[in-house]
Amino acid sequence: MNYSYIIIDDNQESFLNTKAVADGFSELIFVAAANNYNDGLNLILECKPDLIFLEIDPINKESNLSLALINELYRFLNVVPKIIVTTTSKDLAFDAIQYEVTDYLLKPLVNIDLVKLILKLNKSHASFQPPKEQTIILDEKPVSNTQQLPIVDEKPLILCIKSYGDYRYIDAKDICYLQADNNSTDIHLNNGEMITAFKTLKHFEGILSFPFIRIHNSYIVNRNYISRIHTGNTVCYIKNTTVKLPFSKSYKANVDQIISDFSNGNYLEI
Repeated sequence: MNYSYIIIDDNQESFLNTKAVADGFSELIFVAAANNYNDGLNLILECKPDLIFLEIDPINKESNLSLALINELYRFLNVVPKIIVTTTSKDLAFDAIQYEVTDYLLKPLVNIDLVKLILKLNKSHASFQPPKEQTIILDEKPVSNTQQLPIVDEKPLILCIKSYGDYRYIDAKDICYLQADNNSTDIHLNNGEMITAFKTLKHFEGILSFPFIRIHNSYIVNRNYISRIHTGNTVCYIKNTTVKLPFSKSYKANVDQIISDFSNGNYLEI
């Protein structure tokens, strides 16, 4: 398995060291390098590499290199590259974990660092197999107008909230709504429980599809848990709770779509 990569580092000596070590591996394909936040972001968006070797504690503070670059990537990319932090101190390791970086390597890099990294990437790639579509065939004869079509049994979506070796599995259908909290997101379940994920609301907007709909800068709602929409007060009510979620003008079209979707179902307006 080959991996394209970009190095973002304000220190020329460190950049050369990282590239020299990486050049010893045929699996790693160098794409480009940058020494500041803006150039690094533009390179990533243009080249879409598999890996990013990122310095987060730069010598030149004007380079603005930090973990904040990761958040910016979620604004533009559905699939964010694997982030490998490369820095000289362990001090920011805790912060990096919150951003779920793939690895945290101390500079100068040595050969064994990348041996372990590549083995980890290969193992992760090999273990991932997308769920297979299960189809129940009711009749092998040609389908007539009165016969049923094959039924597709779709596996329910499960979210895994990972933190410090703790893997928390949530059925997506049990999520009432998601609320932004700075660089994290609070996930509110139908049993009243709230779970915090260290991902931005923008990230969840990119990975969750209908019935999850963005209605506000701070909220994504599961349409199936809406019991009432008051367009005058610009709020949505959540079933079996006292929760009222505001919706903003910029997402009014999404709310109109929810109203339209309700009316297109088994629906009676009184």
